Amino acid sequence: MTQANAVHTSNDRDVDRLNAMLRGERSAVETYAQCIEKLDAQGSTLGAQLRSLQASHAARVGRLSQRVSQLGGTADTDSGAWGTFAKLVEGGAAVFGEKAAIAALEQGEDHGKKVYEDLDGVGETTRQFVLRDLMPEQRRTHDALAAMKRAMD
Repeated sequence: MTQANAVHTSNDRDVDRLNAMLRGERSAVETYAQCIEKLDAQGSTLGAQLRSLQASHAARVGRLSQRVSQLGGTADTDSGAWGTFAKLVEGGAAVFGEKAAIAALEQGEDHGKKVYEDLDGVGETTRQFVLRDLMPEQRRTHDALAAMKRAMD
C-alpha cells in the first residue's frame, strides 16, 4: 500500500466515524426540538435550559460538517436510524411529562458521550479534534441534563 493510499484509507475511516458522530448530533438537535415543543405546549419552564443544550448540539453539527469537508468527505445531512428511534422515544416521553422527557434526553447524552469516547481506529488529528473541540461540550450537556434529572427526583 502506498503512503497516499494509507492516508486516503485513514481519511475515509475518519470521515466515516465523524459522519456517525454527525448523525448522532443531528439526531440530538431533532430530539431536543421535539422535546422542547412538547414541553412548551404543556407549560413547562424547562424550554430555555433545553434550548441552550440544543444550541450546543447544533454547533457540533457545524464543527463536524466542516471537519468532514476538510478531510475531503461529504457530510451526512440526516440523522439516520438513530434519529428515527429518537423521535419515537421522544414522542412517547412527552406523553409522560418533564421527568420522562429529561430521562430520555439524558439517555441520548449518555450514548453521545460513549460515541465520543470510542476513538479506536481514528487518526491522531481526528482524535485531538474530538477530544478538544467536541468532548468538553458533550460532557457539559450530559452533566446539565443529569443535574436537571436529579433536581426532579
